[in-house]
Amino acid sequence: QVQLVESGGGLVQPGGSLRLSCAASGSIFRINTMGWFRQAPGNQRELVATITSGGSTNYADSVKGRFTISRDNAKNMVYLQMNSLKPEDTAVYHCNARIRRTTWDYGGMDYWGKGTPVTVSS
Repeated sequence: QVQLVESGGGLVQPGGSLRLSCAASGSIFRINTMGWFRQAPGNQRELVATITSGGSTNYADSVKGRFTISRDNAKNMVYLQMNSLKPEDTAVYHCNARIRRTTWDYGGMDYWGKGTPVTVSS
């Protein structure tokens, strides 16, 4: 069974930084795209950033220039470096990974972590 576990969330002042980590484990043949999503209270879940297995990245306009997504394929981990944090960044951040469990698992399936909360407040 595939599991994704996030860590690194917490309370930070505006303008501060946090680095989120997500570790994937279990029956994994290959991890394709990985990403971070966030959901604030009363809001829909929104895409924050994605990174392909080849390292191509994509960011939401609201975080572009402030956040950096990266991954370590050898460790099956994805990271989100968050700088210049704003109160509107407050949300539960969820890790997502599209994972092929076997060689015939074409395209892979999406897996989600439980989330790590980030609160930006003075």
